[in-house]
Amino acid sequence: MAVSGARAISLPLAPLAPVAATAPAKKRRRDWTDELRASITTVDELAKALVLSDEELAGARRAEAMGLPLRITPYYLGLVDRTDPRCPIRLQVVPHRDEAAESPGDLVDPLGEEVHTVAPHLVQRYPDRVLLLATDRCAIYCRFCTRSRLVGQGGGATPLAELEPAFRFIAEHPEIRDVIVSGGDPLAMATPRLVALLARIRRIPTVETIRLATRVPVALPSRITVELVKALRPFGPIWVMTHFNHPKELTAAAIRGLARLVDGGLPVNNQSVLLRGVNDDAATLETLFRGLVRARVRPYYLLQMDPVRGSAHLRTPLATGIAIMERLQGRVAGIALPKLIVDTPGGLGKVPVGPEYVVAREPGRTTLRTHRGALVDYLDPP
Repeated sequence: MAVSGARAISLPLAPLAPVAATAPAKKRRRDWTDELRASITTVDELAKALVLSDEELAGARRAEAMGLPLRITPYYLGLVDRTDPRCPIRLQVVPHRDEAAESPGDLVDPLGEEVHTVAPHLVQRYPDRVLLLATDRCAIYCRFCTRSRLVGQGGGATPLAELEPAFRFIAEHPEIRDVIVSGGDPLAMATPRLVALLARIRRIPTVETIRLATRVPVALPSRITVELVKALRPFGPIWVMTHFNHPKELTAAAIRGLARLVDGGLPVNNQSVLLRGVNDDAATLETLFRGLVRARVRPYYLLQMDPVRGSAHLRTPLATGIAIMERLQGRVAGIALPKLIVDTPGGLGKVPVGPEYVVAREPGRTTLRTHRGALVDYLDPP
C-alpha cells in the first residue's frame, strides 16, 4: 500500500515499489569491537597521539618492522601522559629502542612453554593444570609480554577443530583439574567463539575450574558487559586472572567492569608484574593493592618479570621485590598482600620468594624476626 497522498507512477518495465511508512533506521550503538578497531597500531598513529622521544620512535619503527606488534586501545591511551616518556602507563605499551638490546639471561621462551607443549596449543608444567593458548590477539600488546614470540603473529582465535587434540589430551588425563585459557587474551575474542570454547571444555567431566587470563579489564573495560557476564556464568566455576600494574589503571570504568564480574559470580585475582619505573616502590604497590581490595579483587601474585628477550630495561633486580615485600609486611592487611613469585626460567615452576624472617633454628626452637624488627622464639611442642 502506498503512503497516503502518494501518486501512483507506471513505468514501461515494472511498477515502482511503494514507499514504506517506516521510521529511519537506527544507527548501531558503538561497542567494544569499535574501540578495538580504533586502536593505535602504527608508528604514524602513535606519533600523532604522543610526543615521542627519539628512543620511543626508534622502538616503534622496529616493532612495526619486526618486533612485538603495537596496539593501544583509545581507552588505555587516555591514561597515558602525552609528553612524559616516564609515564608508568606509557612505559607498558609504547615501544622503546632498548627492546633491541639483549642481556645475559634473556630468553625467547622464558617459561619453557615450547618444551612443555603436550598437544598443539596446550602447555603442561604442573600435573593438575594446563595452559590452553586459544588466540594470539590481545587488546593491547604489553612491551614485557612473556609470549612476545607468539602474540599478534597469526590469525586471531584458533578454530575449535585445531584445538581438538588439546581437548583429547585433557580428557585422557583426569589428573588435570584446572584449564587456564590464555593466548593472547581470550576476552578479546568474540563472545560466540568464547562461549563455544568454554562449552567444549565443560564437556570434559574431570575439569573442575576454568581460569581466563586476561588484561581486558585493564585495557578495554567496555568489553566487560552484562551480556558477557551472562554468557560466561553457565560455564563456572570460572576465575578471572588479570594484570593491574599501577593505581592509575584502577579507573571508574575499570572498577565498574570488575564489579560486573564479581557480582556475576566470577571471582577476580590480580597478578601484578614488577616493572622498573612503573611500580617498583612500596608506596605505589600499597596504593594499588588497597585499591584492588576495595574493588573486591584479590592481589594474588606480585610477579618478578620474566626474562623475555628485549625487556631488561623494564626488569628489576630480585632484591627490589624482596625489599618492597618487607616494607609492606605488617603494614598492609594480609588480604591485600600478594605472594612475590619467580616463575623460574625454563618452565620449572613458580617459586615464592621474600624477606627472611627465620633468624636461627635449633632442635625445638626457631627464632623469628617480626616486621617491627623484634626477635621472638617459637618453641615446638614436645
